[in-house]
Amino acid sequence: MFEVITVSQPMDYQSLEILKEAYSKLGREKDVVNTSKRIAEAYVHLGQLSSAILEYESILQRFPDDPDVRKALSEIENKANSFSAPVPALEAEPAEKQAAAAKKAAAGAAPASPTQIEDGKQQMQKVFVDSKLIRGPDFDLHWPAPQNHGRHPAECFIQNLADHKLIEIEQAMRVLCEKARLAFLPIEKYDVDVDFARSFPRDMCMRWCMLPFDRMSKSVLVATTNPYNRQAARDLESHTKGRIIWYVAPPIDLSKTLKRIFR
Repeated sequence: MFEVITVSQPMDYQSLEILKEAYSKLGREKDVVNTSKRIAEAYVHLGQLSSAILEYESILQRFPDDPDVRKALSEIENKANSFSAPVPALEAEPAEKQAAAAKKAAAGAAPASPTQIEDGKQQMQKVFVDSKLIRGPDFDLHWPAPQNHGRHPAECFIQNLADHKLIEIEQAMRVLCEKARLAFLPIEKYDVDVDFARSFPRDMCMRWCMLPFDRMSKSVLVATTNPYNRQAARDLESHTKGRIIWYVAPPIDLSKTLKRIFR
């Protein structure tokens, strides 16, 4: 599954990391090294040169004379030298000063509304309305109100748009994956770890239409249709210490899978 994902999403370094770990557990050393090189290349493409250097250096620990890695590190060094001198990092403020500033800011801030939920509405509006994929009134009309319960999977915004023939579901998901820089996951074809999924609260998963479908080492893999839902992320983080890796899944398939697992 992750081999397929990383072919269609070559810059998805999170999935590449999982794939590398899987190869390592299978003892496929050559695939581990090749995948590590792909991770470093993705970091370079995204401008994260320090992360790329660390990845290449991890290869050199095993294969000190690898010519591809030596060449790549040399190119990164040349690229880094061509940049202007970096702005010096600000010195950290003393803890007392930070606490005083935080207290002052809190005193002047307006109290948060108890009904205000960061469900990703503003970010999704930028994705679909500001890019002129749909009109503002259509967005407001079809944006689902947050559920107060989790008896069944929540409505999905992009499915609402598709049902009213405002945008094809494939196009909506492609746009989401591109804007959020996440990989697409055909959840109906994945062998979901049912016991692991059921270790998370049913109401939470149903309320936000999201599914922790597997784990890889210290990472929790989660399928969603709204990658900008910060409240869903907070709720999930309160139930796991693992690093959360998000994937965009088809809404109908995700809803069916949720019903099957939490029936």
